[in-house]
Amino acid sequence: MAVRFVLNGEPRVVEEAAPSTMLLAWLREEAGLTGTKEGCAEGDCGACTVAVGEPDAAAGGLRWRAVNACILFLGSVANKAVLTVEGLEAPDGTLHPVQRALVESHGSQCGFCTPGFVMTLFTHWWRAGATDRATLDDLLAGNLCRCTGYRPILDAARRMGELPGGDHLREREPAIRARLDGWSGERACAPLAGFVAPRSLDDVAAHLAAHPDALVVAGATDAGLWVTKDLATYDHVVSLADVEELRAIAVADDHVEIGAAATYTELLPVAERCWPSFASMLKRLGSELIRNSATLGGNLGSASPIGDTLPVLVALDATLVLRRGPATREVAAEAFFVDYKKTVLRPGEFVERVRLPRLDDSTRLHVEKISKRFDQDISAVLAAVCVRVEDGRVRAPRIAMGGMAAIPKRALAAEAALADAPLDDTSFLAAAAALERDYRPIGDMRASAAYRLDAAGACLRKAGFAFQNRPVRLPDTPVEVGS
Repeated sequence: MAVRFVLNGEPRVVEEAAPSTMLLAWLREEAGLTGTKEGCAEGDCGACTVAVGEPDAAAGGLRWRAVNACILFLGSVANKAVLTVEGLEAPDGTLHPVQRALVESHGSQCGFCTPGFVMTLFTHWWRAGATDRATLDDLLAGNLCRCTGYRPILDAARRMGELPGGDHLREREPAIRARLDGWSGERACAPLAGFVAPRSLDDVAAHLAAHPDALVVAGATDAGLWVTKDLATYDHVVSLADVEELRAIAVADDHVEIGAAATYTELLPVAERCWPSFASMLKRLGSELIRNSATLGGNLGSASPIGDTLPVLVALDATLVLRRGPATREVAAEAFFVDYKKTVLRPGEFVERVRLPRLDDSTRLHVEKISKRFDQDISAVLAAVCVRVEDGRVRAPRIAMGGMAAIPKRALAAEAALADAPLDDTSFLAAAAALERDYRPIGDMRASAAYRLDAAGACLRKAGFAFQNRPVRLPDTPVEVGS
Protein backbone atom coordinates (compact mmCIF):
# COMPACT_ATOMS: atom_id res chain seq x y z
CA MET A 1 0.00 0.00 0.00
CA ALA A 2 1.06 3.61 -0.40
CA VAL A 3 0.45 5.99 2.49
CA ARG A 4 0.80 9.74 2.07
CA PHE A 5 1.02 12.06 5.08
CA VAL A 6 2.88 15.03 6.51
CA LEU A 7 5.59 14.05 8.99
CA ASN A 8 7.09 16.80 11.13
CA GLY A 9 6.10 19.38 8.53
CA GLU A 10 7.32 17.51 5.45
CA PRO A 11 5.26 15.38 3.04
CA ARG A 12 6.09 11.67 3.09
CA VAL A 13 4.94 8.79 0.92
CA VAL A 14 5.37 5.20 2.07
CA GLU A 15 5.24 3.05 -1.03
CA GLU A 16 5.53 -0.39 0.55
CA ALA A 17 4.23 -1.50 3.92
CA ALA A 18 2.13 -4.39 5.15
CA PRO A 19 -1.50 -3.45 5.91
CA SER A 20 -1.04 -4.34 9.59
CA THR A 21 2.09 -2.20 10.07
CA MET A 22 1.85 -0.03 13.17
CA LEU A 23 2.81 3.64 13.03
CA LEU A 24 5.32 3.23 15.88
CA ALA A 25 7.14 0.38 14.16
CA TRP A 26 7.48 2.42 10.98
CA LEU A 27 8.63 5.57 12.80
CA ARG A 28 11.38 3.73 14.64
CA GLU A 29 12.48 1.14 12.11
CA GLU A 30 12.02 2.95 8.80
CA ALA A 31 12.03 6.68 9.55
CA GLY A 32 14.70 6.44 12.25
CA LEU A 33 12.66 8.62 14.63
CA THR A 34 13.56 6.77 17.82
CA GLY A 35 12.49 9.47 20.25
CA THR A 36 9.08 7.79 20.20
CA LYS A 37 9.46 4.72 22.43
CA GLU A 38 7.84 1.34 22.77
CA GLY A 39 7.02 0.46 26.35
CA CYS A 40 3.93 -1.68 26.86
CA ALA A 41 2.88 -2.02 23.19
CA GLU A 42 -0.76 -1.92 24.27
CA GLY A 43 -1.64 1.75 24.75
CA ASP A 44 -1.17 1.91 28.52
CA CYS A 45 2.17 3.59 29.23
CA GLY A 46 2.16 6.46 26.73
CA ALA A 47 5.85 6.20 25.80
CA CYS A 48 4.76 5.94 22.16
CA THR A 49 2.66 9.12 22.14
CA VAL A 50 2.64 11.20 18.98
CA ALA A 51 0.34 13.98 17.80
CA VAL A 52 -1.90 13.45 14.77
CA GLY A 53 -3.22 16.56 13.06
CA GLU A 54 -6.38 16.94 10.98
CA PRO A 55 -8.13 20.00 9.52
CA ASP A 56 -10.32 21.73 12.08
CA ALA A 57 -13.44 22.87 10.25
CA ALA A 58 -14.58 25.12 13.10
CA ALA A 59 -11.31 26.95 13.73
CA GLY A 60 -9.98 26.80 10.20
CA GLY A 61 -6.56 25.42 11.16
CA LEU A 62 -5.36 22.10 12.51
CA ARG A 63 -6.63 20.04 15.41
CA TRP A 64 -3.92 17.98 17.07
CA ARG A 65 -4.77 14.94 19.17
CA ALA A 66 -2.41 12.77 21.18
CA VAL A 67 -2.57 9.07 20.27
CA ASN A 68 -0.76 5.82 21.03
CA ALA A 69 1.39 5.10 17.97
CA CYS A 70 2.03 1.54 19.14
CA ILE A 71 -1.55 0.44 18.34
CA LEU A 72 -2.32 2.81 15.46
CA PHE A 73 -2.18 1.31 11.98
CA LEU A 74 0.18 3.21 9.70
CA GLY A 75 -2.59 3.45 7.11
CA SER A 76 -4.73 5.38 9.58
CA VAL A 77 -2.56 8.51 9.20
CA ALA A 78 -3.06 8.75 5.44
CA ASN A 79 -3.82 12.36 4.47
CA LYS A 80 -3.11 13.53 8.01
CA ALA A 81 -0.20 15.20 9.76
CA VAL A 82 2.02 13.41 12.26
CA LEU A 83 4.24 15.22 14.74
CA THR A 84 6.86 13.42 16.82
CA VAL A 85 9.12 14.78 19.54
CA GLU A 86 11.85 15.37 16.94
CA GLY A 87 9.60 17.83 15.13
CA LEU A 88 8.94 20.20 18.02
CA GLU A 89 12.09 22.28 18.24
CA ALA A 90 12.54 25.39 16.11
CA PRO A 91 14.77 25.29 12.99
CA ASP A 92 17.58 26.94 14.98
CA GLY A 93 17.40 24.25 17.67
CA THR A 94 15.43 26.30 20.21
CA LEU A 95 13.34 24.04 22.43
CA HIS A 96 9.58 24.16 22.25
CA PRO A 97 7.96 25.73 25.36
CA VAL A 98 6.78 22.28 26.48
CA GLN A 99 10.31 20.89 26.28
CA ARG A 100 11.82 23.91 27.97
CA ALA A 101 9.26 23.82 30.77
CA LEU A 102 10.05 20.16 31.48
CA VAL A 103 13.79 20.88 31.54
CA GLU A 104 13.49 23.89 33.82
CA SER A 105 11.03 22.12 36.13
CA HIS A 106 13.28 19.03 36.36
CA GLY A 107 10.44 16.95 34.95
CA SER A 108 12.65 14.23 33.46
CA GLN A 109 14.99 11.70 35.02
CA CYS A 110 15.66 8.52 33.06
CA GLY A 111 13.97 10.16 30.06
CA PHE A 112 12.42 7.05 28.54
CA CYS A 113 8.83 8.24 29.04
CA THR A 114 9.56 11.95 28.57
CA PRO A 115 8.88 12.18 24.80
CA GLY A 116 5.39 10.80 25.42
CA PHE A 117 4.70 13.41 28.08
CA VAL A 118 6.04 16.08 25.75
CA MET A 119 3.67 15.14 22.93
CA THR A 120 0.59 14.88 25.17
CA LEU A 121 1.43 18.25 26.70
CA PHE A 122 2.02 19.71 23.24
CA THR A 123 -1.57 18.98 22.17
CA HIS A 124 -2.77 20.69 25.37
CA TRP A 125 -0.46 23.66 24.72
CA TRP A 126 -1.77 23.93 21.16
CA ARG A 127 -5.39 24.22 22.30
CA ALA A 128 -4.48 26.42 25.30
CA GLY A 129 -6.11 23.96 27.66
CA ALA A 130 -6.84 24.57 31.33
CA THR A 131 -4.09 23.90 33.88
CA ASP A 132 -6.07 23.11 37.02
CA ARG A 133 -5.01 19.94 38.79
CA ALA A 134 -8.07 17.86 37.83
CA THR A 135 -7.68 18.70 34.13
CA LEU A 136 -3.98 17.88 34.14
CA ASP A 137 -4.51 14.64 36.01
CA ASP A 138 -7.01 13.55 33.38
CA LEU A 139 -4.75 14.73 30.55
CA LEU A 140 -1.72 12.77 31.80
CA ALA A 141 -3.53 9.61 32.92
CA GLY A 142 -2.23 7.82 29.82
CA ASN A 143 1.42 8.73 30.38
CA LEU A 144 3.35 6.87 33.07
CA CYS A 145 6.49 8.04 34.87
CA ARG A 146 8.21 5.91 37.51
CA CYS A 147 11.30 8.08 38.04
CA THR A 148 10.65 11.78 38.50
CA GLY A 149 7.18 11.65 39.97
CA TYR A 150 4.40 13.89 38.76
CA ARG A 151 4.85 17.07 40.77
CA PRO A 152 7.57 18.55 38.53
CA ILE A 153 5.73 17.38 35.42
CA LEU A 154 2.62 19.18 36.64
CA ASP A 155 4.76 22.24 37.30
CA ALA A 156 5.93 22.10 33.68
CA ALA A 157 2.36 21.76 32.44
CA ARG A 158 1.44 24.97 34.26
CA ARG A 159 4.51 26.85 33.04
CA MET A 160 4.54 25.87 29.37
CA GLY A 161 1.90 28.42 28.37
CA GLU A 162 3.92 31.26 29.92
CA LEU A 163 7.12 30.55 27.99
CA PRO A 164 7.90 32.02 24.55
CA GLY A 165 8.43 29.90 21.46
CA GLY A 166 6.57 27.48 19.26
CA ASP A 167 5.80 30.17 16.70
CA HIS A 168 7.33 28.12 13.89
CA LEU A 169 4.61 25.49 14.33
CA ARG A 170 1.86 28.11 14.20
CA GLU A 171 3.44 29.63 11.10
CA ARG A 172 3.61 26.23 9.40
CA GLU A 173 -0.06 25.48 10.11
CA PRO A 174 -1.67 27.14 7.02
CA ALA A 175 0.65 25.32 4.59
CA ILE A 176 0.00 21.94 6.21
CA ARG A 177 -3.73 22.58 6.28
CA ALA A 178 -3.69 23.54 2.60
CA ARG A 179 -1.78 20.40 1.68
CA LEU A 180 -4.16 18.14 3.62
CA ASP A 181 -7.18 19.87 2.08
CA GLY A 182 -5.70 19.32 -1.38
CA TRP A 183 -5.14 15.64 -0.71
CA SER A 184 -8.54 15.04 0.82
CA GLY A 185 -10.39 15.18 -2.48
CA GLU A 186 -8.07 12.80 -4.27
CA ARG A 187 -8.38 9.61 -2.24
CA ALA A 188 -11.12 7.11 -3.05
CA CYS A 189 -12.02 3.63 -1.91
CA ALA A 190 -10.57 0.98 -4.23
CA PRO A 191 -11.61 -2.65 -3.83
CA LEU A 192 -8.03 -3.89 -3.57
CA ALA A 193 -6.25 -5.98 -0.95
CA GLY A 194 -4.35 -3.93 1.55
CA PHE A 195 -5.28 -1.03 3.79
CA VAL A 196 -8.45 0.66 2.55
CA ALA A 197 -9.88 3.87 4.00
CA PRO A 198 -13.23 4.66 2.34
CA ARG A 199 -14.52 8.22 2.36
CA SER A 200 -18.27 7.54 2.22
CA LEU A 201 -20.78 5.24 3.89
CA ASP A 202 -21.81 3.77 0.53
CA ASP A 203 -18.16 2.98 -0.25
CA VAL A 204 -17.80 1.17 3.08
CA ALA A 205 -20.91 -0.90 2.47
CA ALA A 206 -19.93 -1.81 -1.08
CA HIS A 207 -16.38 -2.69 -0.12
CA LEU A 208 -17.33 -4.91 2.82
CA ALA A 209 -20.02 -6.62 0.78
CA ALA A 210 -17.31 -7.55 -1.72
CA HIS A 211 -14.71 -8.35 0.95
CA PRO A 212 -16.57 -9.69 3.99
CA ASP A 213 -13.41 -11.21 5.53
CA ALA A 214 -11.58 -7.89 5.86
CA LEU A 215 -10.60 -6.66 9.31
CA VAL A 216 -12.78 -3.63 10.08
CA VAL A 217 -11.29 -0.98 12.39
CA ALA A 218 -11.95 2.60 13.44
CA GLY A 219 -9.54 3.63 16.20
CA ALA A 220 -8.10 0.09 16.42
CA THR A 221 -7.42 0.42 20.15
CA ASP A 222 -8.38 -3.24 20.53
CA ALA A 223 -7.41 -4.58 17.11
CA GLY A 224 -3.96 -3.00 17.47
CA LEU A 225 -3.28 -5.36 20.37
CA TRP A 226 -4.07 -8.35 18.18
CA VAL A 227 -1.02 -7.31 16.16
CA THR A 228 1.33 -6.25 18.96
CA LYS A 229 0.39 -8.94 21.50
CA ASP A 230 -1.02 -11.86 19.49
CA LEU A 231 1.39 -11.19 16.59
CA ALA A 232 -1.48 -11.42 14.14
CA THR A 233 -1.05 -10.20 10.58
CA TYR A 234 -3.80 -8.97 8.26
CA ASP A 235 -3.75 -8.77 4.49
CA HIS A 236 -6.87 -6.62 4.25
CA VAL A 237 -7.79 -3.85 6.68
CA VAL A 238 -10.72 -1.47 6.21
CA SER A 239 -10.68 1.71 8.29
CA LEU A 240 -13.93 3.58 9.00
CA ALA A 241 -12.25 6.53 10.68
CA ASP A 242 -12.46 8.91 7.71
CA VAL A 243 -16.16 8.44 6.91
CA GLU A 244 -17.92 11.64 7.97
CA GLU A 245 -21.32 9.97 8.26
CA LEU A 246 -19.85 7.47 10.72
CA ARG A 247 -18.21 10.24 12.77
CA ALA A 248 -21.41 12.27 13.12
CA ILE A 249 -23.37 12.71 16.35
CA ALA A 250 -26.92 14.06 16.00
CA VAL A 251 -28.87 15.18 19.05
CA ALA A 252 -32.66 15.13 18.78
CA ASP A 253 -35.31 15.89 21.41
CA ASP A 254 -35.79 12.30 22.50
CA HIS A 255 -32.68 10.47 21.31
CA VAL A 256 -29.08 10.78 20.14
CA GLU A 257 -27.71 9.14 17.00
CA ILE A 258 -24.03 8.29 17.39
CA GLY A 259 -21.97 7.26 14.39
CA ALA A 260 -20.06 4.04 14.95
CA ALA A 261 -16.72 5.76 14.28
CA ALA A 262 -17.29 8.78 16.54
CA THR A 263 -14.54 8.77 19.16
CA TYR A 264 -15.19 8.81 22.88
CA THR A 265 -13.58 12.25 22.99
CA GLU A 266 -16.22 13.47 20.52
CA LEU A 267 -18.98 11.67 22.43
CA LEU A 268 -18.00 12.94 25.88
CA PRO A 269 -19.50 16.48 25.75
CA VAL A 270 -22.79 15.05 24.47
CA ALA A 271 -22.80 12.41 27.20
CA GLU A 272 -22.18 15.09 29.83
CA ARG A 273 -25.40 16.82 28.75
CA CYS A 274 -27.57 13.75 28.23
CA TRP A 275 -26.25 11.02 30.57
CA PRO A 276 -23.90 12.53 33.20
CA SER A 277 -23.22 9.20 34.91
CA PHE A 278 -22.22 7.65 31.58
CA ALA A 279 -19.91 10.62 30.98
CA SER A 280 -18.24 10.11 34.37
CA MET A 281 -17.46 6.54 33.40
CA LEU A 282 -16.18 7.56 29.96
CA LYS A 283 -13.58 9.76 31.65
CA ARG A 284 -12.20 6.58 33.21
CA LEU A 285 -12.37 4.52 30.03
CA GLY A 286 -8.76 4.34 28.98
CA SER A 287 -6.93 7.66 28.87
CA GLU A 288 -7.26 10.75 26.70
CA LEU A 289 -4.89 9.02 24.28
CA ILE A 290 -7.24 6.05 24.01
CA ARG A 291 -10.44 8.12 23.96
CA ASN A 292 -9.01 10.15 21.08
CA SER A 293 -9.15 6.98 18.96
CA ALA A 294 -11.59 4.51 20.53
CA THR A 295 -15.21 4.29 19.35
CA LEU A 296 -18.58 2.81 20.26
CA GLY A 297 -18.54 0.82 17.04
CA GLY A 298 -15.22 -0.70 17.96
CA ASN A 299 -16.42 -1.64 21.44
CA LEU A 300 -19.47 -3.30 19.88
CA GLY A 301 -17.47 -5.08 17.20
CA SER A 302 -15.00 -6.50 19.72
CA ALA A 303 -17.96 -7.68 21.84
CA SER A 304 -15.78 -8.14 24.90
CA PRO A 305 -17.64 -9.05 28.11
CA ILE A 306 -15.63 -6.28 29.77
CA GLY A 307 -16.30 -3.61 27.15
CA ASP A 308 -17.22 -0.68 29.38
CA THR A 309 -19.79 1.01 27.14
CA LEU A 310 -21.74 -2.14 26.34
CA PRO A 311 -23.71 -2.57 29.61
CA VAL A 312 -24.69 1.09 29.34
CA LEU A 313 -26.11 0.54 25.86
CA VAL A 314 -28.07 -2.48 27.11
CA ALA A 315 -29.38 -0.67 30.21
CA LEU A 316 -30.52 2.29 28.10
CA ASP A 317 -32.17 -0.09 25.61
CA ALA A 318 -30.14 1.33 22.75
CA THR A 319 -30.91 0.47 19.15
CA LEU A 320 -28.11 -0.51 16.77
CA VAL A 321 -28.42 0.24 13.08
CA LEU A 322 -26.57 -2.43 11.11
CA ARG A 323 -25.75 -2.18 7.41
CA ARG A 324 -24.89 -4.74 4.77
CA GLY A 325 -24.60 -3.48 1.22
CA PRO A 326 -27.55 -1.10 0.62
CA ALA A 327 -29.75 -2.73 3.29
CA THR A 328 -30.02 -1.74 6.94
CA ARG A 329 -31.69 -3.39 9.90
CA GLU A 330 -32.20 -2.44 13.51
CA VAL A 331 -31.26 -4.63 16.46
CA ALA A 332 -31.66 -3.97 20.18
CA ALA A 333 -28.28 -3.72 21.92
CA GLU A 334 -29.34 -6.52 24.24
CA ALA A 335 -29.91 -8.88 21.29
CA PHE A 336 -26.62 -8.02 19.57
CA PHE A 337 -24.47 -10.29 21.73
CA VAL A 338 -24.78 -14.03 21.13
CA ASP A 339 -21.89 -15.61 23.04
CA TYR A 340 -18.34 -14.81 24.12
CA LYS A 341 -17.13 -12.27 21.54
CA LYS A 342 -19.82 -13.37 19.10
CA THR A 343 -22.51 -11.10 17.69
CA VAL A 344 -25.41 -11.18 15.23
CA LEU A 345 -23.33 -9.43 12.57
CA ARG A 346 -23.49 -11.22 9.25
CA PRO A 347 -20.56 -11.46 6.80
CA GLY A 348 -20.02 -8.04 5.25
CA GLU A 349 -22.28 -6.34 7.80
CA PHE A 350 -21.12 -3.56 10.12
CA VAL A 351 -22.48 -1.26 12.81
CA GLU A 352 -23.48 2.02 11.19
CA ARG A 353 -24.77 3.97 14.20
CA VAL A 354 -26.16 3.70 17.70
CA ARG A 355 -29.43 5.27 18.78
CA LEU A 356 -29.55 6.11 22.48
CA PRO A 357 -32.69 7.48 24.15
CA ARG A 358 -32.47 10.72 26.07
CA LEU A 359 -33.79 10.56 29.60
CA ASP A 360 -36.91 12.39 30.73
CA ASP A 361 -37.23 13.93 34.19
CA SER A 362 -38.45 10.70 35.76
CA THR A 363 -35.80 8.39 34.29
CA ARG A 364 -32.39 8.03 35.88
CA LEU A 365 -29.17 6.27 34.94
CA HIS A 366 -26.33 5.27 37.22
CA VAL A 367 -23.09 3.73 35.94
CA GLU A 368 -20.46 2.26 38.24
CA LYS A 369 -17.01 0.96 37.27
CA ILE A 370 -14.99 -1.28 39.59
CA SER A 371 -11.31 -1.70 38.76
CA LYS A 372 -8.00 -1.95 40.58
CA ARG A 373 -6.88 1.49 39.42
CA PHE A 374 -9.15 4.51 39.18
CA ASP A 375 -7.76 5.62 35.81
CA GLN A 376 -7.19 3.61 32.66
CA ASP A 377 -7.83 0.10 33.92
CA ILE A 378 -9.86 -2.88 32.78
CA SER A 379 -13.06 -3.32 34.76
CA ALA A 380 -13.67 -6.21 37.09
CA VAL A 381 -17.35 -5.18 37.10
CA LEU A 382 -19.20 -2.51 35.15
CA ALA A 383 -22.77 -1.92 36.29
CA ALA A 384 -25.36 0.21 34.50
CA VAL A 385 -28.75 0.74 36.14
CA CYS A 386 -31.60 2.65 34.51
CA VAL A 387 -34.95 3.17 36.27
CA ARG A 388 -38.02 5.34 36.08
CA VAL A 389 -39.16 6.79 39.41
CA GLU A 390 -42.88 7.49 39.85
CA ASP A 391 -44.76 8.11 43.09
CA GLY A 392 -41.76 7.01 45.13
CA ARG A 393 -41.54 3.64 43.38
CA VAL A 394 -39.14 2.06 40.92
CA ARG A 395 -40.64 1.43 37.49
CA ALA A 396 -39.24 -0.41 34.46
CA PRO A 397 -35.78 -1.13 35.87
CA ARG A 398 -33.06 -2.23 33.43
CA ILE A 399 -29.83 -3.53 34.96
CA ALA A 400 -26.90 -4.66 32.80
CA MET A 401 -23.43 -5.67 33.89
CA GLY A 402 -20.09 -6.39 32.28
CA GLY A 403 -17.47 -8.74 33.67
CA MET A 404 -20.14 -10.99 35.14
CA ALA A 405 -20.84 -13.33 32.20
CA ALA A 406 -19.57 -14.23 28.73
CA ILE A 407 -21.53 -11.28 27.32
CA PRO A 408 -22.82 -7.95 28.68
CA LYS A 409 -25.89 -9.36 30.39
CA ARG A 410 -29.07 -8.08 32.01
CA ALA A 411 -29.85 -8.98 35.62
CA LEU A 412 -33.45 -10.12 35.17
CA ALA A 413 -33.92 -11.48 38.72
CA ALA A 414 -32.61 -8.25 40.22
CA GLU A 415 -34.89 -6.27 37.91
CA ALA A 416 -37.88 -8.33 39.05
CA ALA A 417 -36.99 -7.64 42.68
CA LEU A 418 -36.92 -3.91 41.97
CA ALA A 419 -39.94 -3.59 39.70
CA ASP A 420 -42.66 -1.49 41.35
CA ALA A 421 -40.80 -1.63 44.68
CA PRO A 422 -40.45 1.42 46.93
CA LEU A 423 -37.45 3.61 46.21
CA ASP A 424 -35.57 2.75 49.39
CA ASP A 425 -32.53 0.85 50.66
CA THR A 426 -34.49 -2.32 51.40
CA SER A 427 -35.55 -2.67 47.76
CA PHE A 428 -32.02 -2.34 46.46
CA LEU A 429 -30.71 -4.76 49.09
CA ALA A 430 -33.24 -7.30 47.84
CA ALA A 431 -32.19 -6.67 44.25
CA ALA A 432 -28.52 -7.07 45.19
CA ALA A 433 -29.32 -10.42 46.84
CA ALA A 434 -31.05 -11.55 43.65
CA LEU A 435 -27.86 -11.12 41.60
CA GLU A 436 -26.78 -14.61 42.63
CA ARG A 437 -29.59 -15.93 40.45
CA ASP A 438 -28.53 -13.78 37.52
CA TYR A 439 -24.79 -14.39 37.31
CA ARG A 440 -22.18 -17.10 37.77
CA PRO A 441 -19.04 -15.04 37.24
CA ILE A 442 -15.60 -16.53 36.80
CA GLY A 443 -12.48 -15.71 38.80
CA ASP A 444 -9.42 -14.39 36.99
CA MET A 445 -6.47 -12.08 37.52
CA ARG A 446 -8.75 -9.06 37.89
CA ALA A 447 -11.12 -10.44 40.52
CA SER A 448 -12.41 -13.63 42.08
CA ALA A 449 -15.94 -14.80 41.38
CA ALA A 450 -16.97 -14.05 44.97
CA TYR A 451 -15.53 -10.54 44.78
CA ARG A 452 -17.36 -9.86 41.55
CA LEU A 453 -20.70 -10.82 43.09
CA ASP A 454 -20.04 -8.70 46.17
CA ALA A 455 -18.91 -5.76 44.06
CA ALA A 456 -21.93 -6.06 41.76
CA GLY A 457 -24.23 -5.95 44.79
CA ALA A 458 -22.42 -2.89 46.12
CA CYS A 459 -22.80 -1.19 42.72
CA LEU A 460 -26.54 -1.83 42.82
CA ARG A 461 -26.87 -0.47 46.35
CA LYS A 462 -24.82 2.58 45.38
CA ALA A 463 -27.18 3.17 42.45
CA GLY A 464 -30.05 3.09 44.95
CA PHE A 465 -28.38 5.79 47.02
CA ALA A 466 -27.86 7.90 43.89
CA PHE A 467 -31.53 7.56 42.85
CA GLN A 468 -32.54 8.73 46.35
CA ASN A 469 -30.27 11.77 45.93
CA ARG A 470 -27.87 10.35 48.52
CA PRO A 471 -24.82 9.81 46.33
CA VAL A 472 -21.84 8.08 47.87
CA ARG A 473 -18.73 10.01 47.00
CA LEU A 474 -15.16 9.20 47.92
CA PRO A 475 -12.73 12.09 48.48
CA ASP A 476 -11.17 11.95 45.03
CA THR A 477 -10.20 15.64 44.76
CA PRO A 478 -6.44 15.81 44.10
CA VAL A 479 -4.40 17.03 47.04
CA GLU A 480 -1.96 19.73 46.10
CA VAL A 481 1.55 19.59 47.54
CA GLY A 482 1.82 21.98 50.45
CA SER A 483 -1.93 22.22 51.05
